[in-house]
Amino acid sequence: MSPQGDWKVPAAVQPKPEDYGYDLDRALSAVVGVRSVIPDDAFSAETLGTERAGHGVLIRKDGLVLTIGYLITEADSVWLTTFDGKPAPGHVIGYDHETGFGLVQALARLDLPELPFGRSSEVEIGERVVVAGAGGRQRSVAAEVAARQEFAGYWEYVLDEAIFTAPAHPNWGGTAVIGPAGDLIGIGSLQLDQSRGGGPVEHLNMVVPIDLLKPILDDVLTLGRRNRPPRPWLGLYATEVDDRIVIVGLSGRGPARHADLRTGDIVLAVDGAEITDLAGLFRRIWSLGQAGVEVPMTVYRDGRTLDLRVTSADRRRFTKMPRLH
Repeated sequence: MSPQGDWKVPAAVQPKPEDYGYDLDRALSAVVGVRSVIPDDAFSAETLGTERAGHGVLIRKDGLVLTIGYLITEADSVWLTTFDGKPAPGHVIGYDHETGFGLVQALARLDLPELPFGRSSEVEIGERVVVAGAGGRQRSVAAEVAARQEFAGYWEYVLDEAIFTAPAHPNWGGTAVIGPAGDLIGIGSLQLDQSRGGGPVEHLNMVVPIDLLKPILDDVLTLGRRNRPPRPWLGLYATEVDDRIVIVGLSGRGPARHADLRTGDIVLAVDGAEITDLAGLFRRIWSLGQAGVEVPMTVYRDGRTLDLRVTSADRRRFTKMPRLH
């Protein structure tokens, strides 16, 4: 039941045990495959699909697995697969929209070592890391930290400082990023193209730092989410085009569509504050209050400047909650 099929990472970029000061194979054995099935009527099905596969990492002896949340959001069933192909059912504990982390509880004994948390804030640019997929060295990449910087995602997502690694893992979702001390420093989220220091564009993985999980772990374990009022969510997808913030998509049932925001609109201001970058757009929306607050927006459309008001929502109200089988 391997979720990744029979592919292998090219031998030239596979990690070698002698290059690391910890038991590489033991650390890699903590990584599991994650496969989930999502109902056809789930809110996220239109953008993320109904069958998702990637990786996760065992972080506690009792079978608690950390992964990237989009793999398990609204999942009706989850299966975990150990490095030697042993399958085990899982139950979604919860996920945090702000960081992107997701937690799954194995419902059968995994008999694997857990990977301890490291300190992602202490990992420096240029340090060697392993981006680990389920299946050992053949599905893992010997990489280095290429950058640490802000990241804004078009789906109303911002990290103050994400970790970027290179070369990129070809099957990045939920990979365990192992630091120089053999501990967990982050979870792989995306692949993107970026230039380092004006050099050629290369493929990088964006990694969610593990330090972001520590303050919210107990909340997600007990509540399925962090214990604070949710941020306002508009249900729009935006990107930067020629120094302008352009709406490139809208959630079918989201507040932005109901407020008559449209694909192609250029966002000029939010509540009177000029918007110049994607992270600034989302941070300005979040600064207005919690979910439910009205968000005044100024957009440019077809040669006209329009003022619109969007009543924000709690994103979680649109998604199916985890349930124990």
